[in-house]
Amino acid sequence: MRPDPPHVPGPGPAPRGATAAGPGRRAAADAAPAGRGGTARHGGTVGHGGTVERRGTVEALVVRAHDAPGPTLVLRVDRLPPGALALGAELRAALAASPRPRLRKIALFDPRTLRYRFVQALPGGSFDFRAGCGHSLLACVVADGRPGPVTVRAVTTGDTVLCEPESAPHHDAYTLSFLRAPDAPGTLPTGRPVDVLLGVPVSLVRYGNPYVFVDARHLDPRATERQLLALRAEAARRLGHPSASALPKIAAVADGPGGLSVRALTVGGWHPGLALTGAAALAAAGAIDGTVVPVPRGPVRTPAGPVTVSAAPDRVRVHHKRAEVLERLELPWRVHATA
Repeated sequence: MRPDPPHVPGPGPAPRGATAAGPGRRAAADAAPAGRGGTARHGGTVGHGGTVERRGTVEALVVRAHDAPGPTLVLRVDRLPPGALALGAELRAALAASPRPRLRKIALFDPRTLRYRFVQALPGGSFDFRAGCGHSLLACVVADGRPGPVTVRAVTTGDTVLCEPESAPHHDAYTLSFLRAPDAPGTLPTGRPVDVLLGVPVSLVRYGNPYVFVDARHLDPRATERQLLALRAEAARRLGHPSASALPKIAAVADGPGGLSVRALTVGGWHPGLALTGAAALAAAGAIDGTVVPVPRGPVRTPAGPVTVSAAPDRVRVHHKRAEVLERLELPWRVHATA
């Protein structure tokens, strides 16, 4: 019988994030230039004032990484029509008209440069371009389908991640190595292994995503989610994240005879397991003396099952991660341009 993870109550409200206007337009363009070939199909009509509205479809793949809270919509940027990377209303309209209008994770992937950008769709129709998502990065690798190890550059977080297929008995799984020393400058954004927020000792870690790790012994079992949300808001203030951002992420950790247990929040409530970037941050924190995270002595227990991590002097690894393509979509897409 699998030991239970730290007890926490049910889901709660999601933080609001950045809108697609502003940083999103620049951020999407950073992923890669729009390709002029590819499989986008479109025609055009001239509107008022010489404006051309191009209408067509863009091919996308829906990929589900195991233990992720939902699937990822993978868009190849070299198959998007010119001008499509502004996102905003175009992406909202495309999602609304698709068979999966409630998708929350979007990955922009350039197979030519192996650069990737994550876009988080938030309640209310806005997007957050600041976070990373390891499960969506893996979704890009699986969608691309090339054999052998693949090294992907995550544009949003600056991480370089080596994705290596595993051998039997995990022949359909990957090991993802974040190619940065766990104790590299910047991993502890305050320079301290422990900070006290609202009277609670926590470890603030920036690895994969900014994370707040909280010793579960200092949380009230009857109000864990509310306490975590308050701690996350205080950490965001101290780290300089806008109040509307989904960052930093936060997780409660508990160590016991059965090993380390973790329960994390995500956009919309409790994460079903542990984010892949959260697993990397957890391993990095465990490799640094004095944090609230002990060195994992085996698989880390989460509500969705065990997660295996390891740390080396030059990298952190997350093992046995799987993803599969669920379906191929043709997204309707409109692009406005001056004739």
